[in-house]
Amino acid sequence: MPKRAVITSQAAPAGGPYSHAVVAGDTIYLAGAIPALPDGTRITGSFAEQAHAAFRNLAAVAEAAGSSLDDAVRVGVYLRDFGDFPEMNEIYRQYIKGDHLPVRTTLPVPLVGFAIEIDAVLYTGA
Repeated sequence: MPKRAVITSQAAPAGGPYSHAVVAGDTIYLAGAIPALPDGTRITGSFAEQAHAAFRNLAAVAEAAGSSLDDAVRVGVYLRDFGDFPEMNEIYRQYIKGDHLPVRTTLPVPLVGFAIEIDAVLYTGA
C-alpha cells in the first residue's frame, strides 16, 4: 500500500518542508508538534499552556490522519527544561490514555522559542 502525506489546517503549520503526518499501511507517523495555533502564532505562556497546545496539535493531526492518540504505540517528548518532566507527566495522562499505554522516550533538548515538542507513531491495525 503506498504512503500518503497528511497536512491539516486544524494544527499549527509545519515548520519546514515536511508533512504533519505520513500514513503507511496500518502505521501513522506524526511529525513533531509544537505549542502554536493553527495560524502559526506561538503559544508563549506557562509550560502547561505550551504543553496542552502541543498535545492538541498532535491530536488534531492524528484525527486528520483518520486516527487518534488512543492508537499511539510510541511517543517522543522533547523538553527544553527537564525540570518540567513531572508537570509534563501529569498533562500527558490527559491526552494519552488506555489500558495499553505506548512506549515513550523523553529527552532534554535545546529547543528555541518553545518549551516542548511531541511526536508519535500510531498503529491502526487489528
